[in-house]
Amino acid sequence: MAYPISDIARIIGAEIPQDRDGPLVRHLAIDTRRIEYGPETLFFAFKGARHDGHQFVGQAWQQGVRYMVVTEPLTPPEQYPGLVLLRVADARQALQALAAFHRSHFQVPIVGITGSNGKTIVKEWLYQVLSPQRRIARSPGSYNSQVGVPLSVWTLDDGSELGIFEAGISEAGEMAALARIIRPTIGMFTNLGSAHATGFRDDAHKVAEKMALFADDTQVLIYRADYEAIHEAALAWEAAQPGRQRIAWSTGKVAQTIPVSFQHSAEKRSSHLVIGEYAVDIPFSDPASAENSTHVWLAARLITDQPEWLLQRMHTLAPIAMRLELKAGIRGCRLIDDAYSNDLSSLRVALHFARQQEPDAPLTVILSDMLSHDADPARLYQSVAALLRTYRTNRLIGVGPDMKRLQTLPIETHFYPDSHSLMADLPALGFQHEVVLLKGARIYELEKVAARLTLKSHRTTLEINLNAIIHNLHAYTRMLQPGVGVMAMVKAAGYGSGPVEIARLLEYHKVDYLGVAYTDEGVELREAGISCPIMVLNPDPTGFDDLSRHQLEPEVYSLSLLRELGVWHTEHNPLQVHLKLNTGMNRLGLEASELPEALQLLRQFGNIRVQSLFSHLVASDDPQHDDFTREQAERFCSMCNTLEAGIHRRPIRHLLNSSGLHRFPEYQFDMVRLGIGLYGLDNDPERCRQLRPAHTLKTTISQIRTVPAGHTIGYSRAGVVHRDSRIATIAIGYADGLLRLAGKGRYQVLIRGQLAPTIGNICMDMTMVDVTHIHEASQGDEVIVFGVQPSINALAQTLQTIPYEVLTNLSQRVKRVFFQES
Repeated sequence: MAYPISDIARIIGAEIPQDRDGPLVRHLAIDTRRIEYGPETLFFAFKGARHDGHQFVGQAWQQGVRYMVVTEPLTPPEQYPGLVLLRVADARQALQALAAFHRSHFQVPIVGITGSNGKTIVKEWLYQVLSPQRRIARSPGSYNSQVGVPLSVWTLDDGSELGIFEAGISEAGEMAALARIIRPTIGMFTNLGSAHATGFRDDAHKVAEKMALFADDTQVLIYRADYEAIHEAALAWEAAQPGRQRIAWSTGKVAQTIPVSFQHSAEKRSSHLVIGEYAVDIPFSDPASAENSTHVWLAARLITDQPEWLLQRMHTLAPIAMRLELKAGIRGCRLIDDAYSNDLSSLRVALHFARQQEPDAPLTVILSDMLSHDADPARLYQSVAALLRTYRTNRLIGVGPDMKRLQTLPIETHFYPDSHSLMADLPALGFQHEVVLLKGARIYELEKVAARLTLKSHRTTLEINLNAIIHNLHAYTRMLQPGVGVMAMVKAAGYGSGPVEIARLLEYHKVDYLGVAYTDEGVELREAGISCPIMVLNPDPTGFDDLSRHQLEPEVYSLSLLRELGVWHTEHNPLQVHLKLNTGMNRLGLEASELPEALQLLRQFGNIRVQSLFSHLVASDDPQHDDFTREQAERFCSMCNTLEAGIHRRPIRHLLNSSGLHRFPEYQFDMVRLGIGLYGLDNDPERCRQLRPAHTLKTTISQIRTVPAGHTIGYSRAGVVHRDSRIATIAIGYADGLLRLAGKGRYQVLIRGQLAPTIGNICMDMTMVDVTHIHEASQGDEVIVFGVQPSINALAQTLQTIPYEVLTNLSQRVKRVFFQES
């Protein structure tokens, strides 16, 4: 569907300065990096506390966009010929109003899903089950926010026969707007957990807020009655309006519900569900999958009257590939692995992720047929072609007969009937120093291609969750006063994560500065294409040339360093520097008594420009030292005043780190520095509950053996077995970063959901753990060394150190895998 701009103006309550008879609006955009076809796009310039979409109006105009929703006038507008501005008080409310109007045109069933967990999986499985019968519009990925929901509902079009949309909230009052947009006819409340618990008084409050999704249009509500708070709210919902229907199920003895039982197969690979009168088999054995599958079955039975066909569909449910993995590939390639799903919306997400990570690198896309239930395959592949052009694809490798519809693309193309043919031809395709995106329907088995293209390395991996890092960034930036900037520290190889990948992510999300420890770290980022301002904490005179050549900004912490820089830098353009002030750390920094001489040197060397003044708090996380922290802040302000009076201007001031930000908001000044907090680590327990851990260290079981009582394990016979035991050897040792202090039972790893203690000494490359009590454990099983459980804090305590040291001690032979939830 498409709308004239005059109609849109009326819908959102804006005025058009003149009559326009231009292209119809088919696409909505809130990010200029996601604009696919400008002439038919309406761009919304959102204005937030730190970022302002009005700054990107020119960029949107250059991409062909001629319709924009703004909250401020543009000055001067003449520089954008043909631009039509719709001015409103609130751009987000305008987007929601437009989506709500669009939704009102459709009389098809709309499923609205909320709950603490499982929303995306239930949505995707319901799509898997019903897509052969229905043309379905659904939320891309986990688009369930105040902005994601309207963008999702906009995907409804004239061919849609069903809509499936999820709605998530993090605080009270948010659901009403989403309910007006989705207006579900069928509601699903998946479960009740701890997600976003800090935004609500208690469980009853959280349930009441989520139930607001199921307002006047919802006639059927599906839920699990074992969650008492949900059950009570659903009873009240049913009683409030005649004709409403509850479809409640329970594994317990809740009255007036559908009885459900779960039985897992002996090999723990499938489950047999009895849902009322139906026996439903699913290819999963975990309780969460059984719960999610029950919701899917009950919703699908409302929509289709073919239970036998539906039983077959449930039996073939496939795991949801909810993450894009970024890995090192062969011959200098970067591999983005999404080999288990393929539809238009997920392709859009994957291509955007590829360009987010490697904006200018050659891009090869390995793509299978799209097994989509679409009334017009020609239109589907036209959309695929448009996406490949938008994201500047250099080479397409197609798998499946339908991919030949793209053979007229003006790029290098190769087509294969199946993955076996592609595998045979891989050497001839000459992959080298490029980004390779694999995107395929499960039946094409592109995971085998991914395995061939992945650089082989150690089985131990450090997974870095990019979504968690951005979640944590937002958790901190929400605490900032308007206009306060962010410097993100990516020193020490991004705290062991990988500096380039983390820096690209943070630059994409518009941090103001990056901080590195040494010049060569900054050079590495510049050579990778990072253009964000970079501060170097420990510049060395031998690297001064690199500072200038790569536009790096050094910290100056002493008079001698300032003098050396002034003598060396003779270029006409000023060198930006950051003056470090010693306010009590007594590590590095100018003393108050040295400021007059520093000002004299700055006047002498007019080619040195002070970009910022900063200091380090000694104990911002420790209340017993709060008085000293305040003394530091007072000393810092006094020294800044002296310097600013001498240079006759006010540079950026920054003092706070992650832990200081929420304890001393009055010292935010002009910028804050975020480091370990970005990875979900904070000394404050309350703050930690609002963060997400970004790191998971994984390995595998190499072998399991039965060791008789009385025998010993490992070097020095340090592990004594007091009973007949099953001992697993896992592929990690002190050379990887699991130090010897973790041995002899002092630490436990997670295997099949249960903790297994170490036994004996940690070896260089291997560790032994006791799995006697974990009967299902077998060779090849995944082992969690740290993640959500056990946490990195638990390992740090065992090693008598801090999480910083744990991360930075991880060996480079531990493979880093970056992933983003799709």
